[in-house]
Amino acid sequence: MIETSLQQEPVALPGRPFGRIARSVAGYSLLLGLMFVTQLFVFVPAAIFQCAVKNGRRAAWLVTAVATALAALYIFQLAHQPELKPGDLEILYTALVTLVLSVAVPALAAVPLVERGESFGRVLMFSTIGSTVGLFLTEAVMRSAMGFSPFAQHLVDVRRNFADGMKQAGISAQYAQMMDKMSDVAALCLPAFVLMPMIVAFVLSLMMFARLDRRNGIERSSTYLFRNLSLPDWVLFAFVLGGLTPLASGRLLSVTANVLAVVTFLYFLQGLAIFRSVLASTGMSLFGVAVSFLFMGFLILLSVAILPLSVAGLFDSFFDFRHINRKDDSHEGHSD
Repeated sequence: MIETSLQQEPVALPGRPFGRIARSVAGYSLLLGLMFVTQLFVFVPAAIFQCAVKNGRRAAWLVTAVATALAALYIFQLAHQPELKPGDLEILYTALVTLVLSVAVPALAAVPLVERGESFGRVLMFSTIGSTVGLFLTEAVMRSAMGFSPFAQHLVDVRRNFADGMKQAGISAQYAQMMDKMSDVAALCLPAFVLMPMIVAFVLSLMMFARLDRRNGIERSSTYLFRNLSLPDWVLFAFVLGGLTPLASGRLLSVTANVLAVVTFLYFLQGLAIFRSVLASTGMSLFGVAVSFLFMGFLILLSVAILPLSVAGLFDSFFDFRHINRKDDSHEGHSD
């Protein structure tokens, strides 16, 4: 019994010097601020997870606050640039508020789950729900603070892009009608399309976090390898709700259509994870994996592989193609 209790009690790690923590917090603040104003935003959750693990949760919240202030100051000084067009400033602030409320804050909320080593799918769904709430908050904040509607602006951009595309392509009236219908679908599912890059950001960040953990020899790293992405079973109920789209109308149609689009995208990602797991189980080299993914990417661009991967992801909940619930070879030598 004494031996068992010793194994279960956590070992206290010696505290880090204050100066070292302060330097780490300052470095993460600058890094996160840079990510907020560049295309590196997809790794914002990874930076927050790593900062929380190294310096604690409070430090991660402080880093996010400082980084937000730095990014806001950068945008504020852009307001005096002569090349800035009317409405550009609102768009820049919208992008910052969206990243903070829909990416950074959900990542901070997910830190306890990551520290406990919760499953990839559970952390991803928790973050996805948090990002959805963040999008609604962004709309409310921008409307009240600047009288600007991000959703309305996105809607205008979608309509304009479809119209410009039809003009440049010079398509016939028959195809123009089809493009109009596609434009209506894109407008209907616009919230889902805005949410999808945030889902990708959390997937990529969890994968990067797994790599950083592996360097430190932490067993938790294998949990967040892409091949281990498995959505919770309750996502099936969301898929059923989305299946009501053809029968819905009005506001319910908008809700069910967006739920269906998001869930389908999530199952598509799970299908890719199954594909990655199959490649890992064959012992294929890194070059072979890269070639296989390039070929799969080509099929996805042709819209050939999207449906099969989504169906595979959906039915993985029933058949467990990867036997992910059983202990087997984790193939740690492969790269995701």
